[in-house]
Amino acid sequence: MKEMAQGDYFIVKALENGVQVIGLTRGTNTKFHHSEKLDENEILVVQFTEHTSAIKIKGKAMIESSVGQMRNDQ
Repeated sequence: MKEMAQGDYFIVKALENGVQVIGLTRGTNTKFHHSEKLDENEILVVQFTEHTSAIKIKGKAMIESSVGQMRNDQ
């Protein structure tokens, strides 16, 4: 059985319609590999994995992780 990558989880809560959450790949060439669009008050639980090294968030959102909470609308 293949082991799952155990990365940190964090939560993204959309504060407006159309918030985009975009996963970026690991490796020598960083590429977009997954995208989700959230409407206001929708919540997405996200995890870094062996394939995902960064996540880009476009739009007003609240982000909560083990290191704290932040909003990108201030």
